[in-house]
This record gives sequence, structure tokens and C-alpha cells, in this order.
Amino acid sequence: MDDIFPFLPDSDVSSLATSERSVVMSDLSRSDDHQNGAPVANDGSKKGKGDNTAASTYFNERIAIPDSDSYPTFSFRKLWAFTGPGFLMSIAYLDPGNIESDLQSGAAAQFKLLWVLLGSTILGLLMQRLAARLGVVTGQHLAEICSKRYSKVPRLILWFMVEIAIIGSDMQEVIGTAIAFYLLSAGKIPLYAGVLITVADTFTFLLLDRYGLRKLEAFFCTLITIMAIMFGYEYIRVAPNQGKLLKGMFTPYCENCGSDELLQAVGIVGAIIMPHNIYLHSALVKSREVNREKREEIKEANKYFFIEAAIALFVSFIINVFVVAVFAEGFYGKNATDVYQNCLDNGNPHADVFNVTELDVDIYRGGVFLGCEFGNAAMYIWAVGILAAGQSSTMTGTYTGQFVMEGFLNLTWKRWQRVLLTRTIAICPTILIAIFSKMDDLTQLNDLLNVLMSLQLPFALLPILTFTSTSAVMAEFANGRIMRIIASCLTVVVVGINMYFVINYLQKLPDHWAVYLGVSLLITAYLIFVIYLSLYCMAVMGAKFVHRLPYIGRLFDTSTTFLMQNELEESSSGPQIQSEGDSQIYGAT
Repeated sequence: MDDIFPFLPDSDVSSLATSERSVVMSDLSRSDDHQNGAPVANDGSKKGKGDNTAASTYFNERIAIPDSDSYPTFSFRKLWAFTGPGFLMSIAYLDPGNIESDLQSGAAAQFKLLWVLLGSTILGLLMQRLAARLGVVTGQHLAEICSKRYSKVPRLILWFMVEIAIIGSDMQEVIGTAIAFYLLSAGKIPLYAGVLITVADTFTFLLLDRYGLRKLEAFFCTLITIMAIMFGYEYIRVAPNQGKLLKGMFTPYCENCGSDELLQAVGIVGAIIMPHNIYLHSALVKSREVNREKREEIKEANKYFFIEAAIALFVSFIINVFVVAVFAEGFYGKNATDVYQNCLDNGNPHADVFNVTELDVDIYRGGVFLGCEFGNAAMYIWAVGILAAGQSSTMTGTYTGQFVMEGFLNLTWKRWQRVLLTRTIAICPTILIAIFSKMDDLTQLNDLLNVLMSLQLPFALLPILTFTSTSAVMAEFANGRIMRIIASCLTVVVVGINMYFVINYLQKLPDHWAVYLGVSLLITAYLIFVIYLSLYCMAVMGAKFVHRLPYIGRLFDTSTTFLMQNELEESSSGPQIQSEGDSQIYGAT
């Protein structure tokens, strides 16, 4: 032990080796400590706005929280101070991919799958709670924690898989925005031009960021409000049956449902719980000024962030219900001939999309359908809602890409350079698809992207479960036994459901030996890495059999000493630990 911790007294070395709950590393909150209300660097000096260290986030401004002594139990003023990160996080529940999943579930199963949407949102809230707690307690986001806790090869693989999830999500968002432009311009702005227009989001993002964090959050909330108004108008215009809606929401049963409805239910879960959103939320909570030297402030921040996230996801759930209900009432049971005739009667410029024998729907055809059934105004209002969804989710996706790249790769580039790189990675494949694909191919593309993101779910759920369950990272705020069991079961259920979705999609691949060989190799590599992350998680939770596994047990050294070794090696002095009675003081001194 002395050769690992040469700068610590023997008593401290013994303490580290025998009790996980005895310490919290000073490095965990070092990047988030403040002096006189301003961010401070590791040497205690105040950071200027021009600083771009690897430890910094993209929020140079921190929101001050009202004094706890004035509000001992609950305060709306405090809730307002904490409000923002949860609403930015909730935008991922309202992106064009989710909107398309909503309308397809309504079109395929009417109101019968609303309970799946409700349950998925609740599951999402529980996972977002873990992400927020990790960021609040440690002062670091999930990508930073993964970078320090996993060894080099797993860390790079994990970063690569998360980047795939971000690119897949961003492609859905950018294409959704391009479709909105196409509808609003009556087809005059082609798909590829709409994609190019979204490149301006990068500069808009940078411009808004300079006006202050609260103004940026207000802008995103404005976009959510626009979605609520636009889709709410469609809901009122269609006037769905409220009795059937409530029955479908609270009755966990799907009468007379077959494989198509089951696949649609699986798609809802996959669209709601998005892997990169876990990384995003753990970073967004760092924008609030929390003194991690005070246990009560950490508890308070966890409480208010959970309340805010619950409110934000409730709003997103209502908007999703609007979309499901509109197509459950308006589209379910229709045939292509009648819809096409209505389009001709109303002079819809996109009427030819329904000149088919088999009726299908996506966010493009959904907008056209609303225009055919309820007047062209309904189509344009729908397009405005999709535009708000696409623009907002694209911008939050930019944030996610920056956080992930910053955390995993420890980049020290200037901020605009990192923004340009992350946007380029996502935009380039999207432009190619927009140029060489037809509008009719977008539904198949959306299915492929949903499968792609479903495959990435373990690479967010397993790390967040791992690191929120160890007291070496979370101290007394680590998940208790009951929460570990609940979170573990939910992780298994969500991953299992999405694997069913993936398997169903793989059955549609071309029947050729080369395809089977390539898919088999990829699946084998994928399963090996998922098993590694799962065993690592179980080892952290105390499963001793993992360490006894022949040949590979040594890969899972998750003792307190190992988990904190990187932190100690980077420190110039040992951890500063102070106690007051039975309580601990968190953070650097």
C-alpha cells in the first residue's frame, strides 16, 4: 500500500483500504469549487471567461442558490433557481424521433399503448434522477467519471459507442428539422437544403450562450412552449375521445394487439429512454452553485433537481400524449383511398404521398395527413411544432457531444473548435443521407436509427448504475440496497426490451452469408463489452464471485483503493477530510 500512497500517513492508508464510506475524494469536486461565488481553478485562482481547461464545463456562469437558512423545508424561489437543467434534459423526450414514435403508436394501436408511454416516462425519470445525483454529489459528469474509473481500452470503446448514439439521435433531429422546412415551404426547400440550414444552429448556439445561462434556458423553455401550443392546437382540433384516452393511459393491457402493436410498444420505450441524455443531465446540473463542503446543500440540490426533472418530464409527457391522441383519433382505421381523396379536395400540395395502396405514416406524412383532414393550417402548425422540436433537440445534442468529448478525451481545445468538431461529425452523414435518399425512405431510416440507439442503451445505463452504487464515488449518497435492486431490474428490463426491437429489425436484413458473418462478428464483440460492463457493475455492488472468475477476475479490481487511485495520482497532496461528529465535509479545502 505504501508504494501506491507514499504521501499518506499509515493511518490514512488503512482507512482507505478498509472503509469505502470514510472518504470522498477532493478531486471529485475540485473542478466545481467556488471562491466568492465565482469558479476557481485548481490553484484557487478565479477562472476567467476565456479559460478552456479540460476540467471546465461549457457553462462559464453558475446560478447562485438562495440561502438555505431562510427556507428550511421548501421554497418556490429555490425551485426556480434550480429550474433549467431538467427542462433542457426533457427536450430529448420531445425530439422528432419521439414524435414519430408517438404518432405511429396512435396510428397502429389507437390509445391502447398510452400506459407504455406513461411507464417509460416514469422509468426515464428514475434514470435521470441517478444522472443528476451523480453530477451534484461529485461535481463531475458521467463522461468524466467514466474516463477516470475505467481503464483505457474500455473507456475509448465506451466513448465511441456514446458518440454513435449522439450521431444517430442528431441525424433524426436534423432530418426532422429539414422536413419541417420542407412542409413550411410547400416543398420548395429540399431536404438537403434544410439540413444545411441547421448548420446555422452552431452559431446560434454560441450566440445565445454569450447572453447568459438563464437566457439560454429561457430560450429552450420557449421552444417547449411552442411545441405545447402547436401540438395542443392539433389535439383540440381533432377532439379525441377522453374516456378512451384515460382508459389507455391507466389500463396496462392491449386488447386484440398483435406483433405490430408489440413492436410499437417496444419502440416507445426505446425512443423515450435515450442513452446520451443520461450523460447530458449529469453535466447540466453542474450549472448550479452547490457547496459540496456542506452535506445539507447536496441533499437539498438532489431534492430540488428531482422535483424540477419530474415537472419537466410531466410537461413532455403531456405533449407526447397530444401527439398520440391526435393520430389515435384522426388516423386510426383510415384507408389510403379516402385520405388521398381528402388531400385532393383540400388542394394539399403534398397529396401524392398518399397515392398508394398501403397507408403508412411518419412525421412527414403525418403533417400532410393533418392538412388533408383538417385544413392546410393544421399542416403548417404541425410543421412549426416539428421545427421547434428539431431545433431544440439539435442544440441540446450539441451540448451532449461537447460534454462527452470533453470528458472522455480530456480535450483542451477552445470551445468553438469543439463545437465545430462535434457538429461536423453529426452533420456530414446527415447531409449525405439527405442528398441520396428520397422522402419515402425516411421511415426506414428512422427505424434503423432507433435500432442503433437501442444498442447503445447499456453504455449509459450500466455506467450510471455502477458509479451511483459505489460509496467510493458517492459516499453516503450511493444507492441503497433497495434502489440498487430497482435500478438493476429496470436496466435489465429496458435493455431486454430494446434487444427484442433490435432482433426484430435484424430479421429484415438481406439473406446473404456475408451479412450474417458481419452481423455475427459485431454482435459477438458487442456482447463481450456489455458483459464486461455488467461484471464491473456487479463487482462494484459487492458480487464477490466476479473476482474469483478464472483469468478475468483481475480485470474487475473495484476496491476503494483502485477506484480512487487515479484521483490520488493526479493530486499534489492527499485528500483533505474533515468531520463534524458523524457527518462528513465534501470537497476540497
